[in-house]
Amino acid sequence: MVKVVPREEKSAYNKLSSINGIRDIFHVFGEYDFIVIMEVEGLSALNKLVDSIRDIQAVTSTQTIVGAEL
Repeated sequence: MVKVVPREEKSAYNKLSSINGIRDIFHVFGEYDFIVIMEVEGLSALNKLVDSIRDIQAVTSTQTIVGAEL
């Protein structure tokens, strides 16, 4: 989940959508602005992808939730 600077949603969305490894982006209302679905191989790749999201200037915070297949 990603929180961005108010009124910077469109810019953040465009930057998020250009990052390899991001499968889906959903704009939501509430505490966070986006739910970002990522698909990576391993925690090292996940860390790098989250770091690239955090490098976006409009991003103020993130929360990562790791899902698993049943």
